[in-house]
Amino acid sequence: MSERNLSAGSRIKKKIFLSCLLSYAREGKQKLILSVFLSVISITAGLVPYYCFYRILCLFLDGTVSVSGIWSWSFLALGAYAGKVLCFGLSTTASHYAAYHILEGLRNRVADRFLHAPLGEVAKHSIGEIKGIMVDKIEDIEPPLAHLVPEGSGHIVLPLVSMAALVAIDWRLFLASLVTFPLSFICMGLTFKISGKNYDTYNESLAQMNSNIVEYVEGIEVIKAFGRAGESYGKFSSAILNYRTFVVRWLSSTWVTMKLAFALFPSTLLGVLPAALLLGAGGTITAAQTALAVMLSMSMVGSLAKLEVFSNEIKKVQMTVEELQEYLELPELPEKGQDAELKGYGVELKDVRFSYEKDEVLHGVSLKLPQGSFTALVGPSGGGKSTVARLVSRFYDVSAGSISIGGVDIREMPLAQLSGIVSFVAQDNFLFRCSIKENIRMGNPDASDKQVFAAARAAQCEEFIRKLPNGYDTPAGEAGKRLSGGEKQRIAIARMMLKGSPVIILDEATAFTDPENEDKIQKSIRELTKGKTLLVIAHRLSTIKNADNIVVLENGELVAQGRQEELLMGCPLYRKMWGSHIGAKNWSVGKQGKEAEGNV
Repeated sequence: MSERNLSAGSRIKKKIFLSCLLSYAREGKQKLILSVFLSVISITAGLVPYYCFYRILCLFLDGTVSVSGIWSWSFLALGAYAGKVLCFGLSTTASHYAAYHILEGLRNRVADRFLHAPLGEVAKHSIGEIKGIMVDKIEDIEPPLAHLVPEGSGHIVLPLVSMAALVAIDWRLFLASLVTFPLSFICMGLTFKISGKNYDTYNESLAQMNSNIVEYVEGIEVIKAFGRAGESYGKFSSAILNYRTFVVRWLSSTWVTMKLAFALFPSTLLGVLPAALLLGAGGTITAAQTALAVMLSMSMVGSLAKLEVFSNEIKKVQMTVEELQEYLELPELPEKGQDAELKGYGVELKDVRFSYEKDEVLHGVSLKLPQGSFTALVGPSGGGKSTVARLVSRFYDVSAGSISIGGVDIREMPLAQLSGIVSFVAQDNFLFRCSIKENIRMGNPDASDKQVFAAARAAQCEEFIRKLPNGYDTPAGEAGKRLSGGEKQRIAIARMMLKGSPVIILDEATAFTDPENEDKIQKSIRELTKGKTLLVIAHRLSTIKNADNIVVLENGELVAQGRQEELLMGCPLYRKMWGSHIGAKNWSVGKQGKEAEGNV
């Protein structure tokens, strides 16, 4: 485990992991306290019938038995049992209510942390790992929380009350009830020690299995297309087999100590029964007290057995909470509370440097994007173009230097204000699990249907949307299987158009669009971006030849900038890229021409 994880774990142990969980419960906290209170009453009420039986036995032994006396104690025992059942039901209801509020709080906190953390921090965790913690492990906390906290409290109280009663009868009975505890604690300690050593390996194995499952399911189309079903299924089944093998080996390693602990810990009768019989035979305690002592030792069996089960659950919950802390302590992008006052919407980068981990990918980039200008970023792959775009959107913070909009450092703005100012359209666009109409409306939640339809028409979406089963109301999940990359991209462009932000960043927004629609979309974008600060990452140089400023990036450094004519004259790298682009374009046109001739 890393030093960071260890420190997080130690902090929880000092604070007590349960209080950490309760901090996410909100109004569920009061329900959990009520549940504990009702559980203690329920468990304690379960001892009353034993006392009633003891009193009836005393009546017989003293020769004072009567029908009314028997009925009185019997009704009291029955009332106590009914109270036990009622309180237990109410306790369970309240604890489940509280447990699901805690789960809600945990999931919201983790999701919120992802939202405010730098993108690079989130990307460090695999999909399987995130799914495992957000869905499986947090859900696994619910049964222990719903039962462990309230019932555990009651099951702690019952042995304490029973032991206090044994002390009242004879202190030697109390000591006799503890005779199996030392060896049981040793076995439990060994079990926890072995489990603790393997828990990190278990988490890694589970995350690996989850990742392989997600990869296999999401990539099933590619697997079938390239005939890799056997190889991919082998990787998938191997991950499951490795997980199973590890878990079986892990459980086998703790089987003996765990079973011994389970057998010995609740065995209070082993010590109390012979001690009570000896004391009763010697006249130290009465026959009725002997019977009561045996019943009390038996009453503890169930509670002590439950506590042992709960101890394993506590360890599991504790380890899950400690693991959660890694996510809950992800570094957040610091932000200000009040909106900043901007002087326009021009963007400026000053000596910007940025590193992924230890590798610096931008080396002192300085660049001005005047308000209302059209700036293009071009250059070889891996040159830092997308990194610049993501830094302006503040998906990450710069390692050194600064980025400002309207003369204000973007780190001095609330993230909500910045996201309202900047629209970012990537190449690979995601459709949410709602209708196509609502996916577009995410650009402006207050937009009317008429405005949504207008944005869709401007982005050349309407034609293919109308072909979907329910048009604009078609669920995106269903439609996503039928939409091409270009169609998804056009929906993202419609979303951007509807948002109407003053600063727009397009990461080759028409990369997947067919030539027929590309010219229409380019015209729509030009129309809608008039007066706005536009930054375009371009791979098709013909789409940015009329840009106000073309910036050439190579290996994270600004090589040259200027208009098309200036770069063709003074930048060998751009001239080479333009030549390659024209050559590819001519080849494409020539190929289409030959195909057309062949079809005549």
